[in-house]
Parts: sequence; C-alpha cells; structure tokens
Amino acid sequence: MIYCVEDDESIQSLELYTLASAGFEARGFGDGDSFLEALRAERPELVILDVMLPGISGVELLKQMKASDPTCDIPIIMATAKGAEYDKIQSLDLGADDYLVKPFGMMEMVSRVKAVLRRCRPRQSREILAAGDLVIDLAEHTVTADGERLTLTFKEFELLCLFLSSPGVAFTREKLLANVWGGEYSGETRTVDMHIRTLRQKLGRYGAMIETVRSVGYRWEAEP
Repeated sequence: MIYCVEDDESIQSLELYTLASAGFEARGFGDGDSFLEALRAERPELVILDVMLPGISGVELLKQMKASDPTCDIPIIMATAKGAEYDKIQSLDLGADDYLVKPFGMMEMVSRVKAVLRRCRPRQSREILAAGDLVIDLAEHTVTADGERLTLTFKEFELLCLFLSSPGVAFTREKLLANVWGGEYSGETRTVDMHIRTLRQKLGRYGAMIETVRSVGYRWEAEP
C-alpha cells in the first residue's frame, strides 16, 4: 500500500491512477489530519508526501513520522515545488528517502517509488548473493572474491547487488541510475560507465562477468 498525500485533487487522482496501472495499491489524502488517522490504522509500504498542504505541512508530517517508532522506518518521497531548494534539502536532512520536483512526470514518480522500495525493503529472504566464489553477504555488507575481501564504495556495492540479483537482465544506464542513485544524481549517465569501470577493476577476473550491451547498457553474464 502506498499513501499519496496531495491536496490538489487532479494531481492526486493522476498519481493514484498511475500507481494502480503500475501494479501498486494506493490511497490518497488531501490533508495531514486524514493521513495521520489512516496511518494509525494501517502501515503503508511508502508515502509520497507533498510539502505544501493545508493545516499540517508535509515537513511537519515528516518530522512526526521520523520521531515515532511505529513509522520512523517507512520510506518517504517528498514532493517539492520547482525552485524550492530549501524544502528539498530540509526534507532530506530530516530523513526523507527521495524527492520529486513539481511538475514531475508520472513515469518518473513510478521509477522513484520502485527505486526507494528496492533500497529500503529488508533483504531477509536471501542474505547471500553469489556467482561462483564471488560472494556478497548482505547482512554484513561485505564482498569476497576467491576468499579475499574486496573494498567497494557504496554505489559499487549497490551495482553489484543489483547485477547478482538479476543475472542475465540487461539494464539501461538510466535504469541503473534510477535504481542505485535514486534522486541523488541528476547529471549525465556516464557516471554509470565510470563506476562500472572501477567495479570491473576491483572484481579482478569476475569483472569480465559485467557485460556491455551495445546501445543498451550492462548486464551480469548469466551462468549456463
């Protein structure tokens, strides 16, 4: 369940329709009071929260959620007005997981939702990812190759987790940016190429498993 807190009825309706079309269950709220009442009855997977709301502001709702044990770990995407740099920075500082700048496209919203859910959902079903003797321990956040510990940056680690969890799947550079960088990066996609290059170097012989897909992006070579 995804909660959309947006006082503009036309925007809220479009958000709910798009999320439903993407396979998500969603509910909409036009103000903070009705949202808080629903929050006490049902815990959503994620909240899309507009900064500007009648009555209680989105920033105040964010503060309340992060200060309460039952809701502090619910992922939150803030919707900020174009040019409202302070709102964006304040929201991230208060614990928001991502942000959308109005006016935003509905496909961008879905992409951000999927990326945040992927980053925030606990990986309890599988604590180990492996390809031969290349092993990722998700609980310990470590990577070993042939028994030797590798030192990866956070983004390199996230890229490797994504590849090993979906062997054989071709990811576009844009998809990798959305999944690994989320809302933190809005520049050129060549940053993906730079991180792939250093990741390949650190992986040694396993680096060749990251295959370049011409005119698309990259994929982890699926084992036969």
